[in-house]
Amino acid sequence: MKNITTNKEYQNLIGTISQTYENGRSRALSAVNTELVNTYWEIGQYIVEFEQGGAKKANYGKGLLEQLSKDLSLAHGKGFSRSNLARFRQFYIVYPNCATLSHNLSWSHVVELLKLSDNVEREFYEKQTVLENWSVRELQRQKESGLFLRLSAGKNKQGIIELSKNGQLIEHPADILKDSYIFEFLKIPEPHHISETQLESLLCDNLQSFLLELGRGFTFVGRQYRVTLNNTHYKVDLVFYHRILRCFVLIDLKINEVKHQDIGQMNMYLGYFANEQNIEGDNPPIGIILSKEKDELLVEYATYGMNSQLFVQKYQLYLPNKEELRKELETILHNEESKL
Repeated sequence: MKNITTNKEYQNLIGTISQTYENGRSRALSAVNTELVNTYWEIGQYIVEFEQGGAKKANYGKGLLEQLSKDLSLAHGKGFSRSNLARFRQFYIVYPNCATLSHNLSWSHVVELLKLSDNVEREFYEKQTVLENWSVRELQRQKESGLFLRLSAGKNKQGIIELSKNGQLIEHPADILKDSYIFEFLKIPEPHHISETQLESLLCDNLQSFLLELGRGFTFVGRQYRVTLNNTHYKVDLVFYHRILRCFVLIDLKINEVKHQDIGQMNMYLGYFANEQNIEGDNPPIGIILSKEKDELLVEYATYGMNSQLFVQKYQLYLPNKEELRKELETILHNEESKL
């Protein structure tokens, strides 16, 4: 009798059952997560409503959570520490309507969001987590790198509000840019002495983290991508394709200040890709020169009348000072309000 494991239909059966099992398991975990989040929200609601039930109950103050923790822990075991109960309470206060919260967010996601005191900033990270399907670790990293504050730089008040409510919408080339790119995941010790080739290699070795920093829609094409013109070979450091904008994104890395010839070379690369690499349906390529230093005036003059899809942006090897970024954001909002 022929061995059933070699039968093609049997292998198809194995595949179908395995896929069904994984899908069901995923749905079950999602359902459990949704119920868990809803349960914690309801517990927070009961605590707040009890506290607001009159002067007599309000007098319990902090003692209420401590006593609840003792009694609920005796009844149900772990999970009812005073800090957890305080989170449940905060959850209900921050999200008075639990239905507005995406079911794709786990309780661990919610805890990370609750750590943000600014409502606008919290709303952005909530939307972006769902849009980009961030894990909890990825959400933590984006908060640490001050993503919202970096994206807010240069926007007016309305732009900041839209960023908060909708997340980072990508409709135009400039939408993929950050005020500064953060490469702290490379773990380069200070003081750093690194060549452009070493920086490129490290970014490729940490491609998953690099793609997370670049943002949604980037797919890696290659490094040291050869461009040949009249038997002369040039190489683009990094080439990506952006699925949403439907175009190539060329990145050149500079460890020092950008020079005008660097900008001219990138413009040449853009012309080459537009004419030699694009196929039907592709949009014009985008060029980004990432530099540790940026002379704004030089960039302005060097790009005068040039391709509007060529950008010079800064990068940092270490986490930014978020307080300084937050002050810049507050200044933007204050200046907007003072004009009214």
